[in-house]
Amino acid sequence: MCRNIKKLRRSGAVPTNQELHDAALQFVRKISGFHAPSQANAEAFDAAVRDVALAGRALFNSLRTREPRGLGEPARPQAPPRPHAPRGAAV
Repeated sequence: MCRNIKKLRRSGAVPTNQELHDAALQFVRKISGFHAPSQANAEAFDAAVRDVALAGRALFNSLRTREPRGLGEPARPQAPPRPHAPRGAAV
């Protein structure tokens, strides 16, 4: 739907209020069909942007992430790579 909205979740960093506002503005523009609302609709448009940004902040505040390796269980050993025949070789 919104191909141009960038992903805000980054490892070890939370989005800034400005990033959340910009994403919310783009989302509200997309779903409303207005790039800039008329004066009659400006209050509702601005309230929608504010509400979406607040919902985004609430989402990021409640997300849980996995512990980085080394703090929890040790990583499982990986199997050695499987040998393969060279291309064109008879099998």
